[in-house]
This record gives sequence, structure tokens and C-alpha cells, in this order.
Amino acid sequence: MIQEISKYLNQFDLDVRKSGDARFMDQKCTPDVVCFIADCLMNLNPQGEFTVQDVWDMPYFIKNASAIFGKPNPKEESAHSEYDKFIQQPLRMLAYAHVLDIEKRGNINYYSVANWDILDYVATKERNAYNFLYVYITKVLADSNFLRVFEDYRRKAKQGAATKYDFADLKEKYERFIIGNTKINGEVEVRRIFTKVFNVYCCEHGIQGTEKGRQSKYAITFSDLMYNRINWRDVDKSKALTRTQAASDDELRLQAEYDAYQVTKAMNLLRKIQIESEVHDQYGQGEATQVHHIFPKSEFPQIAHYLENLIKLTATQHYTKAHPSNNTQVINRDYQLVCLIAKSNTIEKSLRMYGDKYYRKESFIVVINTGLNKDLSMSLNFEEIRTQLRFLYNNI
Repeated sequence: MIQEISKYLNQFDLDVRKSGDARFMDQKCTPDVVCFIADCLMNLNPQGEFTVQDVWDMPYFIKNASAIFGKPNPKEESAHSEYDKFIQQPLRMLAYAHVLDIEKRGNINYYSVANWDILDYVATKERNAYNFLYVYITKVLADSNFLRVFEDYRRKAKQGAATKYDFADLKEKYERFIIGNTKINGEVEVRRIFTKVFNVYCCEHGIQGTEKGRQSKYAITFSDLMYNRINWRDVDKSKALTRTQAASDDELRLQAEYDAYQVTKAMNLLRKIQIESEVHDQYGQGEATQVHHIFPKSEFPQIAHYLENLIKLTATQHYTKAHPSNNTQVINRDYQLVCLIAKSNTIEKSLRMYGDKYYRKESFIVVINTGLNKDLSMSLNFEEIRTQLRFLYNNI
């Protein structure tokens, strides 16, 4: 899918020097927010034009925005300015990328969907939104003849030679570039947007980026890009405390709400893309109504939202085989192996047909390693994965 995104974007000239639009990226355009707004659009399913207000009024948006991003209720009058940016900025970014079309009439932007496939890809999961953002940002920078500045820094950073002075020089060049070519004339606003552009690039290349206006101490990771996560580097905690103990009640509540949203979203996605049971045995006849966690959500919450850990089953498969005697607190280990083998086939087939839109082999290995407390190599192919699974279960 990444190649398809690149091919689509290559149809357009995204040169900021020509558009004069600094809103090709913005402060709220983090992978999780962009993914969420795209998800809202897929649920809104607009057949024509829509506005920020249409998204704002969605029950789906109202239910999830407040819960998972820790924001005030969207219906509150005081929330207007906050939600206007939260929705508008990702929409503007997607419009600059020509995923959406945009027309301004009066003071209102009217949008319509220009590319459903890319929008659906971005909405599916945060990793997809990140992949899109990286391809998109590098395209904008390349068209604007500014990518070379980032690449000079990357080469030094890869050699361990990128100093805080190199970072300061890059940041100053970016500020001059944006102020000189767009309507933004204040350094503070440019710096807020710079973080969202630069850190996506740095994450992809595993190098130091920016944190609180300075060169980050560590290489930027995927989780650093998120809008609303517990940042454990910033938690001032005693070494005697666990992360859970150090986090505030509000942080833990937000994380729990977000986890629940992700699990529900993944289960709904599986229902959408998988019609029949994924296990083809004598119990697989009939309607596949059940979504089963191969490794239980209660025991492995960290992989509960992985699509690679979910499998579509019939009711008979779910309640008589996966959970013997209809006891959902018990897992049949033999059938767990059957499910993992079946899931490997589903993922392998999906990757051939759709690329990484829905699944990643590496994520499937993460699921296996987490659920079985093993360390299978990411380089294994699917046949090798199935061989390893049979060996592991036969020797438990």
C-alpha cells in the first residue's frame, strides 16, 4: 500500500513554495489523531460534501473523542476552539495530500473524499497513519527542495555525529523556510508544526529528533509521536514504583478507554474483512459470528487490540472448541494452535492480496512471542512460523 500512496501523491506538486500553505502539516496531525479522524470519516461515510461540524455531531466522534483523548465533552460550548482544531487540522492535511478535496465558501471549508482506498488505509490502524504521514511528509519536503536538509542531518545522526548545533541549524533553516514562503510569520507557531514534521522523519530513520524544543536525548520512537499517551520518560517516579503506580488515575483511565476503543475497532474491522470462519474444520460450517482472542485479553492486554491476535469463528468453534464446555475463562491449548496456524494462513493470504493494509507478519510474531513468552525471529517466513508453532505446542 505504501507504493500505491507514493504513486498517488506523485501525481501532485506539493511544493510549499508554490502553495504558500504551511498547513500541509499541523500540531494535531499525530498518527493516532489522524487515524481517529479518518476512522470517523469512514463511519460517517459521506457520499458528498461534509464539514467539520458534520464530524463533530457524529455520535461515534462524541463517544470516543472525549474518552480516549481526555478532552471535554464535544457538546460543551467551551470545547469549541479545541475540537475545531482537533478535527480541522487533520482534514486540512488530508486535503493538502489530495486524499480529500476541499472548497472554501465563506468561512467554512467543505470537504469530500477524493481517495477512499488511502482514507480507509489510514483509518485502519495508527501504524498505517504513520506510514502515510512519512510518505506524505517526505514528498512535500522533496517537492519543496527541503528534504536535502533533513537528509544531511540524518547522515550525521546515523554516524553519531549530529550535535545540538546541527539540530539548531536545521531547525532555524526550517523556520526561515516556512516564514519566508507561507503566511505564518511567528516562530512559535512554526516550531509547534516543526515537531510534527521532523519527528515522523526521525522515527522512520531511528535517529534523534526534537523534544521540548531541543534535540531529543534518545532516538524518536513510534510511541513518541502520539498525541495523548503516558510518556514514561517524563513521569517523575521513584524507582520503587511500577509504571502503573506512578501514573495518575486520569492517565490510567485514558489508557484504559483508549485500549477499549482499539479492541472494539479491531474486532469491528475483522467482522468487516472476514466473512467466513478462518478455521476450516468440521465445526466451521455456518455463519461465523464470533471474534475470538487467540491469546486472552485478560491475560495479554498488550496484544488485545492486535488484529493478528483475533480470529473469526463460528459459535460452535468458539464455545465448544476454543473455550471448552462454553467456559470463556478456559482456553483449549490444542485448539489455540489450530487457531494460530489458521491465522497465519489468513495473514499470508492478506499480505499477498492487500499488502500491509490489515496485517503485518512482524505483528503476528509479536503476538506469538508475547503469548508464548518466546523470542521467534522477525526474519522467519510463514512456513517457518508454522513449523515453530507446531514444535512449541508439541513440547509444552
